Amino acid sequence: MAETSLYLRQIELGPMQNFVYLVGSAETREIAVVDPGWEAEKIAAAAEADGMRITKVLITHTHFDHVKALPELLEKVRAKVYVHKAEAEFLKGLGSDLVKVEGGDEVRIGNISVRFLHTPGHTPGSQCFSLEDKLISGDTLFIGTCGRCDLPGGDPEQMYRSLSKLKELEDRTILYPGHNYADRPFSTLGEEKRSNYFLQVSSLKQFLRTMGVG
Repeated sequence: MAETSLYLRQIELGPMQNFVYLVGSAETREIAVVDPGWEAEKIAAAAEADGMRITKVLITHTHFDHVKALPELLEKVRAKVYVHKAEAEFLKGLGSDLVKVEGGDEVRIGNISVRFLHTPGHTPGSQCFSLEDKLISGDTLFIGTCGRCDLPGGDPEQMYRSLSKLKELEDRTILYPGHNYADRPFSTLGEEKRSNYFLQVSSLKQFLRTMGVG
């Protein structure tokens, strides 16, 4: 069997320091855009410059800063849009191009497989994307902290359970967050388990107290 080669490009865009990701297959040149929140023209140009073809869009959650540029991007490329079923109602006008997913589902981008991990807490339909030894975590897990739970749809108890799920992944997993909020653009789950307080909390009660609700 031929060895696969993952293509991954991280781009910081917009006033909220969002990371947009291009991920897919270096062999087939097919890629997905993760969270097109800003500047669709720059996203499309980056893909074109690397000789890649956008065929899918993966949405970690539907807050405006993660989907604002989606309509403009879909004017430039034809792509299926994958969103957790709990938030599909917030993406209008996509018709058959909208694909509702849930935790455990997988999608192939060329010869690369992406697994959806449902990680509610920041929003009801928040999800992370696991591909090979990498995790794109959206606003669930950041470097040194975790996502907010005090916005509409947020739930600190669900966040605790989602973070507990991510802690089960291997230490070597490379973490790619949804925003550039740290002194480096990526980390590993092993490093986060050692240094991120929100992954060290040992009980739901302690977590809720940390979040100011316990």
